[in-house]
Formats: sequence, structure tokens, C-alpha cells
Amino acid sequence: MPADEVVAADEAVEAAVPLLEPRDGVPPVIETVADLERVIDAFAAGTGPVAVDAERASGYRYGQRAYLIQLRRRGAGSALIDPVALPDLSELGDVLADTEMVLHAANQDLPCLAEVGIVPNRLFDTELAGRLLGHPRVGLGSMVENVLGYVLEKGYSAADWSTRPLPEDWLRYAVLDVELLVELRDALYAELTASGKLDWALEEFAAILTTPPKPPRTDPWRRTSGIHRVRNRRALAVVREVWMTRDKIAQERDLSPGRVLQDAAIVELALSSPKTPTELQALPTMRGRGARRHQTAWLRAVSKARGLPDRALPESNLPGDGPPPAHRWAERDPEAAKRLAAAKAVVAALADEHTMPTENLLQPDSVRRLSWSPPDDLTPEAIADVLRELGARPWQINLVAKPLAKAFVRLECKGDL
Repeated sequence: MPADEVVAADEAVEAAVPLLEPRDGVPPVIETVADLERVIDAFAAGTGPVAVDAERASGYRYGQRAYLIQLRRRGAGSALIDPVALPDLSELGDVLADTEMVLHAANQDLPCLAEVGIVPNRLFDTELAGRLLGHPRVGLGSMVENVLGYVLEKGYSAADWSTRPLPEDWLRYAVLDVELLVELRDALYAELTASGKLDWALEEFAAILTTPPKPPRTDPWRRTSGIHRVRNRRALAVVREVWMTRDKIAQERDLSPGRVLQDAAIVELALSSPKTPTELQALPTMRGRGARRHQTAWLRAVSKARGLPDRALPESNLPGDGPPPAHRWAERDPEAAKRLAAAKAVVAALADEHTMPTENLLQPDSVRRLSWSPPDDLTPEAIADVLRELGARPWQINLVAKPLAKAFVRLECKGDL
């Protein structure tokens, strides 16, 4: 980094002001219907966008439900709502449905907000806006510091928000997360307008709201960390049976699966296939109290997998619905490998030109699928049709379809295809 940029960065850090207290103090947590009605009335009377955030208990509890919801709106102030005590917030959601909701990394919070009845029709995602604008760091703390010049408390993002009562310091942190979110939105809106990217951002925000949720993953147990060490189908059956047993226990106890049994222990059970409590307890990953508490269930799962007929064993690999892994392309389809290299180069150059990450210009999966199965007619219109089917937005198609078509045609003309 040049010396003048280092000085500027140092001055920016020195100028950042710690944000220690909310302007209106820490409001009481809303836990009753009567108090919720007052919040609904206040936010209905407020003006402008509403900042929204949710705190979950990832790593502590089963699922991704919200354990605290924070809101702020001009004229209404800030509110902290306990969705455990008040699991139906649809009346609040109805009041705010046509108000622009400002979230940071909206995809993380929208599912748990929908569970309690808060479903926006208009959205501004400050993290996504930061990506489109090319901000090097797009975490909320970094964005607030670099755009607005304030430093947010960072200490409680990974806390167990299912704790009751919630400590005062945690509540202060939660309020501060929405304290400047609308101001950040306004600053980013101005940047998007000045850079000519506002329409792109609006298309992206609309896509977040209209894209249906992904269907449940097929064989989610195959996501077990370290499963690549498991080499045969019988051992894979152990992974499957232990994973499913763990998931059932975790759901019943409302615990994160990793707190019931770590992935490393599942893999070790598959590799060693213990038959007795003594053999199980000898495994390094089974010495914790949590793992040993359910040792009978783990042994039962291992025994079930060991007794399955061959026809009931899981396949080593599931057939995918897309192209094979890219590292195999050169061997399986050299022409597709050349198209992929050309397409990646085009997208990378365009992303650099427009100062944004390549994945925000065009999803890597779309690049791979297009390169593996291009249209017969390599025109910009045909490329656009494929990208549209893959979910690309109009602004993305307008930027990449013609350059990609040119790159593919150039490969054909050179005789590389």
C-alpha cells in the first residue's frame, strides 16, 4: 500500500468514534402483548425505513430461530422484542410490510423473521450494497466504521442468545446494531446512485425477496466434516446412522448437533466401528461427557449400520444435477475446460472493471453450468437465455452476455473447440 494510503487509513482509524451507548438508552425487552401493541403503534407512526436485526443461538440451540429481534425507526426509537415470549409478530409484520426494511446480510435473518411473521415487501441489504460498491470489508462493524466513522461493540455476536434473562451488556450491543443502520443505508444509497449501481442493487434486493427457499438438502449427513476420510459404503452407513441419531437427540433436547456429538466423533465411529462401551470410550473424541452421555444410542446406530444388507448401504457418491467438479474437466471434456477458463477470465475482468467481487457479478455455479452446457448458437441472446434460466438478473446479463459470447466464439475460431 502506498505511503499516502497508509496515512489516510491510519487517520480514518484514529478518527473513528467508539459507539458506546444508544442515543435513547437501552429499552426494556418487550415480552407482553400489551407492550407489543404499544411498539406496533409507535412503529406504525414512525417515518422512513425501519432497521431490523435478529440474534440467534447458532452453535447452542437446534435450528436457526430468533431469540431477540431489534428494530429502529425514525420517530419510534428502538425496540427489543423477545420472540420466545411473543412468537407471533405478524401484526407488527403487517404494519411494516410495505415499509422498506434495512438489514445487514438479509439472507441470514429473513428465514427466522418469517417464522415469527415479519416478511418484508421492500428491502435494503447494507452488506450486499457494500459488495456491489466494492468495499473491501462488508461486516457491519467494518461498514459502520469505514462509511460512518463509528466503532461498534463486537463482543457478543457469537453469544448464546437463548440465555434468559439477557445481560444488560448484550442488550446494549443488540440495540447498537440497529442504531446506525438506517444512516448506513442512506450513505450507501448515495454511493450507489453516484456510481450508477443503484438499479443493480434494487434488482438484487428484489431477487432476495422473490427467490424461493432452497429445498432441503438430499442426504444432509454427507456434509459431516471429515467425511472424506470414510472410504467404504459400510462406514458411510455408520456416518448416516450416527448422524441421524444425533440429529434426533439434538432436536429433542433443543441443542446444536455439535454440542451433542462433534463431527469428528461421527467420523471416528465410522472408521473404528466399536462394538462395546469399552471400545467406544477408548476413542479420543468420545471422552467428553456430552459424547458419553448417549453412548448406548451411538453403539445402537453403529450396530444397525453394521447389520444392513449391501443393497441398503448408501452410495459412495450421489449423482449431481450439474457439471462434475471443475478439476476433472480437462480430462473429461477439454473443450468445456477451455470455455470455463475463458468465462472465468471474462467475469473476473468485468468484476474488476466495476469494482465488485466476481461472485456478485455472476455466480460461479452459473459460470460452470454455462461453460459445461453452452447453447448451440453462441450468440449474446442465446447466452442471455441460459443465464436467465440460471437465475441471473437483468443487470448481470446485460454486462456479461455479449463478452461471454465473444469469448466462446473466439475459442471456436481459433480451433480450440
